[in-house]
Amino acid sequence: MKKDTVNVGIIGFGVVGSGTAKVLLMNKGILKERLGFKINLKRIADLDIKTDRGIKIPEGVLTTDVNDIFNDPDIQIVVELIGGMRPAKDFILKAIQKGKHVVTANKALLATEGVDIFNAAQQAGVEVGFEAAVAGAIPIIKVMKEGRVANRIKAVYGIINGTSNYILTKMTDENVEFSAALKEAQALGYAEADPTFDIEGIDTAHKLTLLATLSYGIPLSYNSIYIEGISGISAQDISFATELGYKVKLLAITKESGGEIELRVHPTMLPKEYLIAKVDGPFNAIYVEGDATGSTMYYGRGAGSVPTGSAVVSDIADIARNIRKDCIGRVPTIPRIAGDTKIKKIGDVISRYYFRFSALDRPGVLSKISGILGSHNISIASVIQKGRRAEGAVPLVVLSHEAKEKDMRQAIKEIDRLPVVKGKTVFIRVEGKEES
Repeated sequence: MKKDTVNVGIIGFGVVGSGTAKVLLMNKGILKERLGFKINLKRIADLDIKTDRGIKIPEGVLTTDVNDIFNDPDIQIVVELIGGMRPAKDFILKAIQKGKHVVTANKALLATEGVDIFNAAQQAGVEVGFEAAVAGAIPIIKVMKEGRVANRIKAVYGIINGTSNYILTKMTDENVEFSAALKEAQALGYAEADPTFDIEGIDTAHKLTLLATLSYGIPLSYNSIYIEGISGISAQDISFATELGYKVKLLAITKESGGEIELRVHPTMLPKEYLIAKVDGPFNAIYVEGDATGSTMYYGRGAGSVPTGSAVVSDIADIARNIRKDCIGRVPTIPRIAGDTKIKKIGDVISRYYFRFSALDRPGVLSKISGILGSHNISIASVIQKGRRAEGAVPLVVLSHEAKEKDMRQAIKEIDRLPVVKGKTVFIRVEGKEES
C-alpha cells in the first residue's frame, strides 16, 4: 500500500455509484491538491459491468465479484451504493468485519437497521459516513454533527423529498390535480414507476430518523414517526391555501416540545413569505433552529447522480483524512444516546389546522360546526365559504388557532356525523407564527 494513497472500493455502479466514480475520477487532481494525498478508486463491483455509464473507467477497476473488494487488504474504505436492505446490510457488516471503513447513501437501511451497523462499527473501531443519505448535495449531516455541536437544537424542518416537492409545486403553479402532476414527475424522471416511498412520506421519514438522532441524541426511531403523504392533497386545497396566504409542502418536523421530541412527516401549510416555503421544484431545504445560532437554512439539490456522488466523496475525504492522521473516531458517527428522552405522541402535538368541510348551504351550518369545534377547545381564526347551491354541498374552509391533535380528531369525527356535512372532512396542519 502506498503511503500517499487511500484506496476506495465501490459496491454498486448505478445512478449514485456512477456519479461517485465520476467525481472521484474527474476531480482527482483537486482532491489530491486539497487533501495532500491521493484517493484511488481501486475497485467497482456490480453485476452489470458492460452497460456504458458515460464514464471512462481505468482498466482492471470493474469487477462482478464483490469479494474482490472485501479481500483486498489495500482497500481501506468501502462505499455501499446498491440500496435496499439485503444484501446491502450484509455487505456493510462484512466490510466492517474486515476492518474497513464504510460510506453509504442508504437512508432506508440506516433508519430501520442502523443500530446493528453503528454498533458493529464502534466495536471494530471503524467509521461510517452517510452524508449522502439525507438531502443529496446539502452537507446537512456535517452541519448537525459538527457545525451545530455547541447548540441545543430547538427545531428542524425539512423539505427533503424532491419528488413530492416537485408534485406540490406543479399543483400550485398550474392548478393541476395530484395524479396529473405525478404523471409528469414520472415522465421527467423525478418519480419512480412505483412512487410510494416518495409520495407517502416514507423516504422523508427515513431521512428524518437520521436528522432527529443527530439533533437530539435519541435512538434511531423510524417506527415512532407519524407519517402522512401527499396523495390526498387536492388542487382545491392548494387553491384555498394560496388564498389564505400559504403554500403546501411535505415537511419533516422534529422539535423539542414540553420536554418531549416531536417526530412527524405530513403535508404542511407554511406562510408563503417564509424562505422555506419558496423552495420549489425538485430542490430540498432544511431549516435548523439552534439556541445559539438562531435560524439557519440549507438549500440545494436533494438527488441526482453527480450531486449525490459529491456528498459521498465528501465522506470518503473525511474518513481518508482521519486514516492519514490516525484519528479514527475523532467525530462520533452518531451522538451519545440520551436515555430519558421521550417521543411525543401525535395526539399530544399542538398545531394550527386548515379544515375543508363539504357542507349543505343552509342557515346555521357554520354555527353547528363552530360549536363542535369550540366544545373541543378549537377556536376559529378565519373562514372562507364559496358558492351557493340550492342542492348539494359547498366547501366551507376554516383556519383554526392552536389546538391539540387528539381534540381535533374527536371534533372531526363528530362533525362528519352531522346530516349537513357530506363526505370526510379534509384537514392540513399549519406551521409558522400565528398573526395576532
